Amino acid sequence: FQYLKRFDQGRSLDRFQYKALSVEGSPAECLQLLFQHCGVMDPSWAELRNFTWFLNIQLRDCEASVFCDPGFVGDTLNGF
Repeated sequence: FQYLKRFDQGRSLDRFQYKALSVEGSPAECLQLLFQHCGVMDPSWAELRNFTWFLNIQLRDCEASVFCDPGFVGDTLNGF
């Protein structure tokens, strides 16, 4: 949700890191963003769960990768 919210606001995600146990927005706002970005017109709970699970793994791996660290690569991958 933290990434999707900032993405929708047009904010840069290059230096953003997930903040564990940080509460942002409401449950309704979270569901609205998930519906908007999951890619399925009328998703089931299982489809939403799979979308969030996949997105979470991808973002966690991206945060852990030195190749996605702006301090390491500089501005060579700006906006990637």
